Amino acid sequence: MNQLKRFLFLLIGTGLLNSCYSFTGSSLTDEKTVQINEFPNNAPLVNPTLSQQFSTDIQNRFLQRTTLKGTKENPDILIEGEITDYSITPTTISSNTQNTPAGGIIQESQNKLTITVKVHYENKLHPDVSFDRTYSDEAVFNSNLSQNDIEVSQVKIVTERIINKIFNDIVANW
Repeated sequence: MNQLKRFLFLLIGTGLLNSCYSFTGSSLTDEKTVQINEFPNNAPLVNPTLSQQFSTDIQNRFLQRTTLKGTKENPDILIEGEITDYSITPTTISSNTQNTPAGGIIQESQNKLTITVKVHYENKLHPDVSFDRTYSDEAVFNSNLSQNDIEVSQVKIVTERIINKIFNDIVANW
């Protein structure tokens, strides 16, 4: 019986809290449809899977986390753009250091992955919030990672951050 009382109390409390809180930070109020075009990879160094993966990930983000429906005809919102930079460069940042038996110090070298994406956002219902912006992010990693490891792990980290920025700039109204 005691457990039943706790459960009912928890259920009522949750219901009360839920009725008091609502997410009002979305700037998408009247918009119902979205068209997200493929983001071609026009970077000098081309990752062959980046365009398709980025395009799929950004589409999934908007379709799963908003009430917008995807369309190809007369959308309320149009999101498109291109990947303009994909580069892997050595950095001067050092990671773990190790002492050698001879008393020397070995520093592991690191590389930096940078991805830059140009975005065109067009809101046909509220044209004043439309924009063209460039988003960039990076990840630093040990230089001993293979190209496959970089594309599986580091690219995912960087594109996720860029998509977060784009999504927040379009949806969030804090």
